[in-house]
Order: sequence, then structure tokens, then C-alpha cells
Amino acid sequence: MWARILDRVMAKGITYGRLSVTYPDGHSRTYGTGGEGPDAQITLHDPRLLWRILVNPHMALGEGYMDGQLTFPSDADLRHFLQIAAISAQGGTLPLPMRLAHKLRKHTKGLMQWNTLSASRQRVQHHYDIPDDFYALFMEEDMQYTCAYVRTPEATLEQAQAAKMDHIAAKLCLRPGLRVLDIGCGWGGLALRLARLYDVHVTGVTLSGVQLAAARARAAAMGLSDRVDFRLQDYRHIPDQFDRVVSVGMMEHVGAPQYATYFRKIGDILKPDGLGLIHFIGRSTPPRVLSPWFQKYIFPGGYCPAFSEVVPKVEQSGLVICDLEVWRGHYEKTLRHWQQRFRQNEDKVRAMFDERFIRMWWWYLVAAEVSFTHMGHVLFQMQIAHDPSAVPPTRDYLYVKS
Repeated sequence: MWARILDRVMAKGITYGRLSVTYPDGHSRTYGTGGEGPDAQITLHDPRLLWRILVNPHMALGEGYMDGQLTFPSDADLRHFLQIAAISAQGGTLPLPMRLAHKLRKHTKGLMQWNTLSASRQRVQHHYDIPDDFYALFMEEDMQYTCAYVRTPEATLEQAQAAKMDHIAAKLCLRPGLRVLDIGCGWGGLALRLARLYDVHVTGVTLSGVQLAAARARAAAMGLSDRVDFRLQDYRHIPDQFDRVVSVGMMEHVGAPQYATYFRKIGDILKPDGLGLIHFIGRSTPPRVLSPWFQKYIFPGGYCPAFSEVVPKVEQSGLVICDLEVWRGHYEKTLRHWQQRFRQNEDKVRAMFDERFIRMWWWYLVAAEVSFTHMGHVLFQMQIAHDPSAVPPTRDYLYVKS
């Protein structure tokens, strides 16, 4: 029965590309026109998966892949399947159970993002308190787990991440002696680069004990412990004031219900002539909800906002937006680098974790790429200040040769 219902849903719902599905009983069907878009093949092995796909496709498909209940002939088929699903879902009519589940998630998304102090610590630890050796397998030496700035097609990951950090430094209008706060400092790569190359003092805060230990060890090894201060601290508890505030890839963990608190706090700790740079994943679309699979397995409490959800909170904080840059095409290239390195080091990942973990991370890395190529995700860099004159009136200063 569930196979017949799913067959009717697929026949109506696949409006982009061509998808060949092999059902648990061995019979196959092909859906879509095939004229525009990619081809993909998928095999469903477990009959119990069929009704779950009808009720909650995001969760069922992700978990099904993790558990080996559905498989693809190749990585290309997985990527193409997610592209077909993303485009078809935007243009097709979903069946009633899917519409009801989506409506429920939409109305409860604020509760899912309610990041209290204790919840924030637990959710950060869920994703980031994995051994550093794992992350080092697919990132570059500075451990930049955020979008790189891919200025040329031939740029390496190392070059693109360095370009990202230097672009941020230029937007911060740094000069020797300034005090800089890095909210969500990760493994300390940006803080250490700013201190080393721009002669500023940087305070970095994180909620991950693993990241904190790594950042402090790197600072000591580089002889920078007197110029950087890494703390295990929530941004809401920062008592100091700073000349500059930077936050790279952290606002996605704040949650929309806390945006007012987040920007108000930045306003409080930023000196009257100070300048902030917020680098975050957002949407070029109206507000939506994060996939429940991503909420459960990857970023609990996370959210990538539409810009319309951010601007009112900045305005209410008393800060002004001095400049906004929208990066398109950079994050998908970054993810491709990570995917390549992940596959190259898969045996090392297997020695640390099990096959389910490998499939979970691979689904995450490919699905994240598709969210940028086909679902309206972009990267925002937003300069904010109390005084708009904190930023030069043109962008020429960003491109002055040193």
C-alpha cells in the first residue's frame, strides 16, 4: 500500500530532472521529464521507510541513508537526487501529511531555536566537541570551518581561507593596538592571524572546551599568548568593551528568538567609535525552516535567517548597517573542497567512528552544498556600528595594496 501511495506522490511531485527508484520488492519506476536537470538512481531497501518518507521526508531520507535503508550507485547520484528533490519541492504540490508536518515545523521553529545558556552549551558541544583530529582531516591548517573567499577558480582551500580572513581584516579597518572580540572563535585561526599580522589584541570566546584547548595550544606554540585571550564564555556574559567585534559563522547558532539579545549585546560591548563585522549564512528567499534532520544530527538549535529577519533586530539595537556584501558561489566551492578531502581521508575517519557516522557526515556535506546551489542559501557579511562614519564612504579601502 505504501509503495503505491509513494509512487503516486513521486509521479506528481518530481517535476525536475529524472529519478529512477527501485522499491523494496525489486520493481523500478522512473519519474520526471528528464529534459531539464540531472538524472539520479536510488534504491529503497526497507519497506518501513516508505511511510516515513510520506510523513517526514527530510528526516526519513537522511536517516534512511545513514542506516543503509536507501543507497545510491555513486556520490553523483546522491548529489543529483538532492538537487531533484530540492527543485521539485519548490514547484510541486506536497501531499497532505507532508504539508501538515511542514506547517507544524514552521509554527514551532522558534521553540527549536530557543537557545538558553545551558542549551547553547549542549548544542555547541554536540557538533564541535568532536576530536580535533577529525576536523583536521578536511580543513586547512588554520581550521576555518566557515565559508572561504574563492577569488579565482584555481585557488586552493588554504589560499581561499586566508583570503577570507584578510578580507574580514580589511573590513574591520584594523590598526595596531586595537582590542578585538571574536565571538565564536572556533579553533582560533582568525584571532591568531589578526594578532600576528595586524598587531591587535584579540579576545576569542567559544562554548566548546575542545576548541578552547586547541586555540590556547596554538597560541602558545606561535608565541602569541600575550596578544590573544581565549575564553570559555557565552557572548551574553562578556563584560568588556572593544574597538572591534567580529563573528564568523556563529550567528547561525544564535537562533532567531535571541537576535535582539545578540545585537543589543554587541551594541553594549562595542565602543562608540567601534566597528563590527558579522559573517553568517542566510537566505535570499523569505524565511523558511531548517531541515529537521539538520536540527537533530548536525546543528541543534541552528537557523539560517532571511535578511528580513535580521534587519529589524539590528535597528532595534541602535546599531546601523554600514555595508552589506552577499557572497554567491563561494560556500559551495568550499564544501566541494571539504568533500574531496573527506573522501580522501575516509579510512582515517572510519578508524575514529563507524559507517553510520561517515554516511551522516557525507549526507550533511552534500546536502549543505545543494542548499547553496538550489535552495537560496547565501553568505552575508554585514558591517555594523554606532556611528556610520566608522566605515569609509566607499569600498576603495578594501583593495589598497599594502
